Amino acid sequence: MIPLDTQTLGRVEALVRFWRSCHGRHVPPDTRMTVQQRRRLRLMMQAADGRTNGASYREIATAFYGTGRVASNPWKTSSLRDTVIGLVKGGATLIAGGYLQLLRHRPRA
Repeated sequence: MIPLDTQTLGRVEALVRFWRSCHGRHVPPDTRMTVQQRRRLRLMMQAADGRTNGASYREIATAFYGTGRVASNPWKTSSLRDTVIGLVKGGATLIAGGYLQLLRHRPRA
């Protein structure tokens, strides 16, 4: 049974993808996220995981972008530092329950 509410379309699409997967058929792409959003999501989770395991922001940046790129600018004013801090905060938000927003269907414009 699928409830008829504001999330019905997303549930139906997920059910169709699941059914097709179970029966060895071609699974249509998930339209809830773009390729760029998927990449950022992966980086957020990796950054949050690294931070949880004691890595510094600089160590995370080095793992993502390489030693040369991190060393090319002063760390305290580096845009990479700001990016990594944002990724860690985004990952923490997802871990705290924000991941539920990923399940919501957002039709593409």
